[in-house]
Amino acid sequence: MDERLGRETAQHLGLCCIGLIGVLVAAKRHRYINAIKPDLDALINVAGFCVKETLYARALKDEGEA
Repeated sequence: MDERLGRETAQHLGLCCIGLIGVLVAAKRHRYINAIKPDLDALINVAGFCVKETLYARALKDEGEA
């Protein structure tokens, strides 16, 4: 869940939270996908997914795609 209020509520209830970028990273690490960049770019450019440039760059760097 990527909405701040929803994440805060889930954490308050003791639930584990993972955002969409985290799901892509997990999928790559489990070898369901080869790279996060193509899917992340499609989410941004096609679906209108909003992501801060710093988070985008960090995710790609952390996954060796920068």
